[in-house]
Amino acid sequence: MTQALTNEEKSKDEFFQALARVAEDMVEKHGKEFASGALILAAQWVAQNRIGKKDDPMH
Repeated sequence: MTQALTNEEKSKDEFFQALARVAEDMVEKHGKEFASGALILAAQWVAQNRIGKKDDPMH
């Protein structure tokens, strides 16, 4: 029997699906190198706590 996903697990799964769609679009339009570089840069910004700050050029 399969166990039902929690609300948190469902939310995380939705984010993974959205991220996959964005990555696929980037690869299609600009290639693997751009997509992987952009995703790595985004991961670095998250790790460095740069996402969501007012001085962040993304906001």
